[in-house]
Amino acid sequence: MSAKIGINIGRVFIYILLAFLTFLCVAPLWILVVNSTRSTAEINLGISLIPSTNLAFNWRVLDQGGSVDLFRSFGNSAFISSLTTVLTVYFGLLCAYAIEIYDFKLKKITLGLVLFLIMIPGQVAIIGFYQLVVSFNMLNSYIPLILPAIGGAGAVFFFKQYLESCVIMELIHAARIDGCSELGIFHKIMMPIAAPGAFTMAIFAFVGSWNNFFTPFLIITDQKKSTLPMAIQIIINGNTYNRELGAFYLGLAITIVPVIVVYIALSKYIISGIAMGALKE
Repeated sequence: MSAKIGINIGRVFIYILLAFLTFLCVAPLWILVVNSTRSTAEINLGISLIPSTNLAFNWRVLDQGGSVDLFRSFGNSAFISSLTTVLTVYFGLLCAYAIEIYDFKLKKITLGLVLFLIMIPGQVAIIGFYQLVVSFNMLNSYIPLILPAIGGAGAVFFFKQYLESCVIMELIHAARIDGCSELGIFHKIMMPIAAPGAFTMAIFAFVGSWNNFFTPFLIITDQKKSTLPMAIQIIINGNTYNRELGAFYLGLAITIVPVIVVYIALSKYIISGIAMGALKE
């Protein structure tokens, strides 16, 4: 009886701890959404958890706060992030599959190079990357923002670790006996098996590309091609916008909406991937 009471107390403690951690994660986002509906005077009064009625005014200030078209910038970010996500997931999984399945002389060196690239901060190589973009005459183009996703070292390492727990060599050998090509095996067998991990990496890739401000700020010079974070930054510099804190919070809220939508849409695949990994162990 006492053991059951101890177990119940432990569960209650765990639930309370999880509820507290959930509150810490959700509260800042909720305050951001609430402040996007409040006026500057209301925001200066302090924190509130109840939405106000100033959303329409904040949107008008945000929409007229600069020469940037928010809807165009939203579309630009969606275009860049979507292509970046597809390239990151596909080629990252393809490279990791080759490292995991095949034996070749430079296998250890290749994996070591991947680990080395992960440890290098992106800011260290940004000067060389910018000079390379200039030498190829790709300034003010989306290509430098999308094409490097093909060689994402982080994605390769993630998929390499994931494939170690889900690769079934018997299926691959059976497919080869049946005459399936190597790319056919990858597309028809490996990609469906690795789908949970692929969707998980898709979330990371999309969020990273969507929130990327520094690289587009260096590459893009035409305001019509600006991404949403760039557009928000341009509008922030406007005098009217600086006086309206509600519009400031509304602009920030707009930038996180697609990230939340993508996460909600793909979260079930993360859960299934964790469950599959647990069963494998």
